[in-house]
Amino acid sequence: MNRDRPLKITVVGDGTVGKTCILIVYTKNIFPVQYVPTVFDNFSDTIEVDGKSYNVSLWDTAGQEDYERLRILSYPNTDVFLLCYAVNNRTSFNHVSTKWVPELRHHCPHAPIVVVGAKMDVRKEESTNEDCVSYAEGLKMSKKIGVFLECSAKTGENLRLVFQQAVRAALNKPKPKMRNCSLL
Repeated sequence: MNRDRPLKITVVGDGTVGKTCILIVYTKNIFPVQYVPTVFDNFSDTIEVDGKSYNVSLWDTAGQEDYERLRILSYPNTDVFLLCYAVNNRTSFNHVSTKWVPELRHHCPHAPIVVVGAKMDVRKEESTNEDCVSYAEGLKMSKKIGVFLECSAKTGENLRLVFQQAVRAALNKPKPKMRNCSLL
């Protein structure tokens, strides 16, 4: 991995799952109360992981279908993807394996994926608890994909851990195998 450039972390997932809130709370420590759909946005930060500091470039993408052709333009040179779903939105959870993983594997087959169950705080609200995706469901689904974590931008729970795990996944990415050449 070329350390002359920041690690590129691209955040993807359905619209309204909390991608932008995760990034804003992590980088600015402010929870946005109004939803404003994202087309593209970039953030930068320095993350300390295992005693070392890493510069990261955080790319926020649009989850809506209308922006698919634009969204994939943010994929090149991604070191790791944060693939988000909302624990209170089962459709976004189902799209992880039916839409997002195929899209990411098609465009960036070797980039690691960290699956993030966002809005974990809503499970504690009795009115939304009945149809929430459980932690066990998220863990089971993500076993074939990559690292799995849940977080809450609203409470800050596990937020730092999400980005630390993303950096670890990027640093531990297997190197592409070189093909042997034979000269005759």
